[in-house]
Amino acid sequence: MMSDRQGRTVFGGVRGRREDTMRFPWRRRPAERSRRLLDVAGIRPGSTDDGNDQDVCREVAYRVAQRNSDAVTEVLAIVEELLGDEANYEFVTSLLENIQNLVSHGLDTLWSPDEVYALLGPRSAVCWSTLTDYWTAVADWCVRTGLPLEPVEPLLTIQNEQLKVLLWTGNRTLSTGEKLGLAQAVRYEQANGVSIPSYSHIAVALRSTGQQ
Repeated sequence: MMSDRQGRTVFGGVRGRREDTMRFPWRRRPAERSRRLLDVAGIRPGSTDDGNDQDVCREVAYRVAQRNSDAVTEVLAIVEELLGDEANYEFVTSLLENIQNLVSHGLDTLWSPDEVYALLGPRSAVCWSTLTDYWTAVADWCVRTGLPLEPVEPLLTIQNEQLKVLLWTGNRTLSTGEKLGLAQAVRYEQANGVSIPSYSHIAVALRSTGQQ
Protein backbone atom coordinates (compact mmCIF):
# COMPACT_ATOMS: atom_id res chain seq x y z
CA MET A 1 0.00 0.00 0.00
CA MET A 2 1.40 3.41 -1.00
CA SER A 3 0.43 6.77 -2.46
CA ASP A 4 1.00 7.83 -6.06
CA ARG A 5 2.16 11.28 -7.16
CA GLN A 6 -1.38 12.65 -7.05
CA GLY A 7 -1.65 11.67 -3.37
CA ARG A 8 -4.06 8.81 -4.01
CA THR A 9 -3.97 5.73 -1.81
CA VAL A 10 -3.01 2.57 -3.69
CA PHE A 11 -4.15 -0.81 -2.36
CA GLY A 12 -3.73 -3.86 -4.56
CA GLY A 13 -4.13 -1.74 -7.68
CA VAL A 14 -7.20 0.11 -6.38
CA ARG A 15 -6.77 3.85 -6.09
CA GLY A 16 -8.78 6.36 -4.13
CA ARG A 17 -8.24 10.07 -3.57
CA ARG A 18 -6.64 10.94 -0.24
CA GLU A 19 -9.34 13.54 0.38
CA ASP A 20 -11.96 10.79 0.03
CA THR A 21 -10.42 8.77 2.84
CA MET A 22 -10.03 11.69 5.24
CA ARG A 23 -13.73 12.33 5.60
CA PHE A 24 -14.35 9.04 7.39
CA PRO A 25 -14.80 9.66 11.16
CA TRP A 26 -13.09 6.35 12.13
CA ARG A 27 -9.72 7.80 11.10
CA ARG A 28 -9.82 10.15 14.07
CA ARG A 29 -10.49 7.49 16.67
CA PRO A 30 -9.85 3.81 15.82
CA ALA A 31 -12.09 2.73 18.71
CA GLU A 32 -15.06 4.18 16.83
CA ARG A 33 -14.61 1.67 14.00
CA SER A 34 -14.66 -1.13 16.58
CA ARG A 35 -17.80 0.14 18.27
CA ARG A 36 -19.56 0.55 14.95
CA LEU A 37 -18.70 -3.00 13.85
CA LEU A 38 -19.67 -4.46 17.22
CA ASP A 39 -22.99 -2.63 17.08
CA VAL A 40 -23.78 -3.73 13.52
CA ALA A 41 -22.82 -7.32 14.37
CA GLY A 42 -25.30 -7.23 17.27
CA ILE A 43 -22.72 -7.67 20.01
CA ARG A 44 -23.83 -6.28 23.36
CA PRO A 45 -21.96 -3.13 24.51
CA GLY A 46 -19.43 -3.93 27.21
CA SER A 47 -19.23 -7.64 26.40
CA THR A 48 -16.07 -7.09 24.33
CA ASP A 49 -13.19 -4.67 24.90
CA ASP A 50 -13.55 -2.27 21.97
CA GLY A 51 -9.99 -1.10 22.57
CA ASN A 52 -8.56 -4.54 21.84
CA ASP A 53 -8.45 -4.99 18.06
CA GLN A 54 -7.80 -8.73 18.23
CA ASP A 55 -10.82 -9.33 20.46
CA VAL A 56 -13.04 -7.15 18.29
CA CYS A 57 -11.99 -8.89 15.08
CA ARG A 58 -12.56 -12.34 16.57
CA GLU A 59 -15.98 -11.52 18.03
CA VAL A 60 -17.28 -9.71 14.94
CA ALA A 61 -15.98 -12.42 12.61
CA TYR A 62 -17.54 -15.20 14.67
CA ARG A 63 -20.90 -13.45 14.80
CA VAL A 64 -21.19 -12.56 11.11
CA ALA A 65 -19.83 -15.90 9.85
CA GLN A 66 -22.93 -17.61 11.27
CA ARG A 67 -25.35 -18.56 8.52
CA ASN A 68 -28.23 -17.10 10.52
CA SER A 69 -26.52 -13.70 10.77
CA ASP A 70 -28.25 -10.85 8.96
CA ALA A 71 -25.31 -8.49 9.58
CA VAL A 72 -22.71 -9.97 7.22
CA THR A 73 -23.55 -7.68 4.29
CA GLU A 74 -23.43 -4.49 6.36
CA VAL A 75 -20.23 -5.50 8.17
CA LEU A 76 -18.48 -6.25 4.88
CA ALA A 77 -19.66 -2.90 3.50
CA ILE A 78 -17.99 -1.18 6.47
CA VAL A 79 -14.86 -3.25 5.87
CA GLU A 80 -14.76 -2.01 2.27
CA GLU A 81 -15.04 1.60 3.43
CA LEU A 82 -12.33 1.14 6.05
CA LEU A 83 -9.91 -0.05 3.39
CA GLY A 84 -10.14 3.42 1.88
CA ASP A 85 -7.76 4.47 4.67
CA GLU A 86 -4.45 2.62 4.81
CA ALA A 87 -4.32 3.15 8.57
CA ASN A 88 -7.05 0.50 8.85
CA TYR A 89 -5.26 -2.12 6.74
CA GLU A 90 -3.91 -4.24 9.60
CA PHE A 91 -7.23 -4.19 11.44
CA VAL A 92 -9.25 -5.16 8.37
CA THR A 93 -6.78 -7.87 7.35
CA SER A 94 -7.14 -9.41 10.79
CA LEU A 95 -10.94 -9.31 10.57
CA LEU A 96 -11.07 -10.82 7.09
CA GLU A 97 -8.55 -13.48 8.07
CA ASN A 98 -10.72 -14.51 11.00
CA ILE A 99 -13.78 -14.72 8.76
CA GLN A 100 -11.83 -16.69 6.17
CA ASN A 101 -10.62 -19.12 8.82
CA LEU A 102 -14.16 -19.64 10.10
CA VAL A 103 -15.76 -20.30 6.73
CA SER A 104 -12.95 -22.71 5.78
CA HIS A 105 -14.29 -25.23 8.32
CA GLY A 106 -17.14 -26.29 6.03
CA LEU A 107 -19.76 -26.33 8.78
CA ASP A 108 -23.44 -26.11 7.86
CA THR A 109 -23.96 -23.41 10.48
CA LEU A 110 -21.43 -21.08 8.80
CA TRP A 111 -21.37 -19.27 5.47
CA SER A 112 -19.23 -20.82 2.75
CA PRO A 113 -16.11 -19.07 1.34
CA ASP A 114 -17.87 -18.50 -2.00
CA GLU A 115 -20.90 -16.93 -0.31
CA VAL A 116 -18.74 -14.48 1.62
CA TYR A 117 -16.54 -13.68 -1.37
CA ALA A 118 -19.61 -12.75 -3.41
CA LEU A 119 -20.39 -10.00 -0.89
CA LEU A 120 -16.94 -8.39 -0.88
CA GLY A 121 -16.18 -5.01 -2.42
CA PRO A 122 -13.19 -4.62 -4.76
CA ARG A 123 -10.65 -3.66 -2.09
CA SER A 124 -11.86 -6.39 0.25
CA ALA A 125 -11.69 -8.96 -2.55
CA VAL A 126 -8.03 -8.10 -3.14
CA CYS A 127 -7.30 -8.45 0.57
CA TRP A 128 -9.21 -11.77 0.69
CA SER A 129 -7.21 -13.13 -2.26
CA THR A 130 -3.95 -11.97 -0.68
CA LEU A 131 -4.82 -13.91 2.47
CA THR A 132 -5.76 -17.00 0.43
CA ASP A 133 -2.45 -16.90 -1.45
CA TYR A 134 -0.49 -16.40 1.77
CA TRP A 135 -2.06 -19.38 3.54
CA THR A 136 -1.63 -21.55 0.46
CA ALA A 137 2.07 -20.70 0.60
CA VAL A 138 2.21 -21.58 4.30
CA ALA A 139 0.51 -24.93 3.68
CA ASP A 140 2.83 -25.73 0.76
CA TRP A 141 5.86 -24.86 2.90
CA CYS A 142 4.68 -27.18 5.66
CA VAL A 143 4.44 -30.02 3.13
CA ARG A 144 7.87 -29.31 1.64
CA THR A 145 9.57 -29.15 5.03
CA GLY A 146 7.71 -32.10 6.50
CA LEU A 147 6.20 -30.01 9.28
CA PRO A 148 3.47 -32.20 10.78
CA LEU A 149 -0.05 -30.81 10.99
CA GLU A 150 -2.81 -31.97 13.31
CA PRO A 151 -6.29 -33.08 12.25
CA VAL A 152 -8.93 -30.39 12.57
CA GLU A 153 -11.75 -32.68 13.73
CA PRO A 154 -11.13 -32.36 17.52
CA LEU A 155 -11.18 -28.58 17.13
CA LEU A 156 -14.58 -28.63 15.45
CA THR A 157 -16.19 -30.71 18.19
CA ILE A 158 -15.63 -28.00 20.82
CA GLN A 159 -18.90 -26.94 22.49
CA ASN A 160 -17.77 -23.98 24.61
CA GLU A 161 -18.67 -20.77 22.79
CA GLN A 162 -15.69 -18.77 24.06
CA LEU A 163 -13.29 -21.48 22.90
CA LYS A 164 -15.01 -21.58 19.54
CA VAL A 165 -14.47 -17.85 19.12
CA LEU A 166 -10.80 -18.16 20.03
CA LEU A 167 -9.87 -21.38 18.22
CA TRP A 168 -12.18 -21.44 15.20
CA THR A 169 -11.12 -17.93 14.18
CA GLY A 170 -7.44 -18.73 14.77
CA ASN A 171 -7.23 -21.86 12.64
CA ARG A 172 -8.31 -22.87 9.17
CA THR A 173 -9.29 -26.24 7.75
CA LEU A 174 -7.30 -27.59 4.81
CA SER A 175 -8.68 -29.88 2.12
CA THR A 176 -6.61 -32.66 3.75
CA GLY A 177 -8.66 -32.41 6.95
CA GLU A 178 -5.72 -30.87 8.82
CA LYS A 179 -5.65 -27.51 10.56
CA LEU A 180 -3.33 -24.59 9.92
CA GLY A 181 -2.95 -21.65 12.25
CA LEU A 182 -0.83 -18.94 13.81
CA ALA A 183 1.94 -21.28 14.99
CA GLN A 184 2.62 -22.45 11.43
CA ALA A 185 2.40 -18.90 10.05
CA VAL A 186 4.99 -17.68 12.55
CA ARG A 187 7.39 -20.52 11.67
CA TYR A 188 6.89 -19.81 7.96
CA GLU A 189 7.66 -16.11 8.38
CA GLN A 190 10.67 -16.79 10.57
CA ALA A 191 12.09 -19.28 8.07
CA ASN A 192 11.39 -17.32 4.91
CA GLY A 193 11.28 -13.67 5.96
CA VAL A 194 7.99 -13.36 4.07
CA SER A 195 4.73 -11.96 5.39
CA ILE A 196 1.64 -10.20 4.11
CA PRO A 197 2.57 -6.55 3.44
CA SER A 198 1.89 -4.46 6.57
CA TYR A 199 0.59 -7.53 8.43
CA SER A 200 2.99 -9.76 10.33
CA HIS A 201 1.82 -12.91 12.09
CA ILE A 202 4.94 -12.73 14.24
CA ALA A 203 3.71 -9.36 15.51
CA VAL A 204 0.23 -10.84 16.06
CA ALA A 205 1.74 -13.64 18.14
CA LEU A 206 3.78 -11.20 20.21
CA ARG A 207 0.72 -9.09 20.94
CA SER A 208 -1.24 -12.19 21.91
CA THR A 209 1.36 -12.99 24.55
CA GLY A 210 1.65 -9.39 25.75
CA GLN A 211 5.15 -8.93 24.37
CA GLN A 212 4.27 -6.08 22.03
